[in-house]
Amino acid sequence: MMTNCGCGSCVDCGTQVLPAVVHPTKCCVNHKFYNNIIPEIHPTHTTNVNHINCEHQHYFPHTESVVNEVTNTQSFAPGPGPGIGVPPGPGFGPMAGPGMGPMMGPGMGPMGGPMFPY
Repeated sequence: MMTNCGCGSCVDCGTQVLPAVVHPTKCCVNHKFYNNIIPEIHPTHTTNVNHINCEHQHYFPHTESVVNEVTNTQSFAPGPGPGIGVPPGPGFGPMAGPGMGPMMGPGMGPMGGPMFPY
């Protein structure tokens, strides 16, 4: 037979609900992984050095020239001159060849006057 003990929680007076026993907390760990990108910059610089060598080549050109210095002497011999009494040879006399005639000769112009180089 069932009797009520008056506690309000018993259906059967022989069974009681006792206070709960609390055990230590069991710890569970969830591991979550995240990828983070961290830029790592390693700069590099290259300097190009140009070495320029200037080779100086020396030249010594040389020229030559020739100067001909001409001197003239004139002598006047006393007397009638060469060939007096001898027939005139070629280039002499009234029938002289080209460039040689009366009052013509080296240093004399066509009119008998001196001939200058200018």
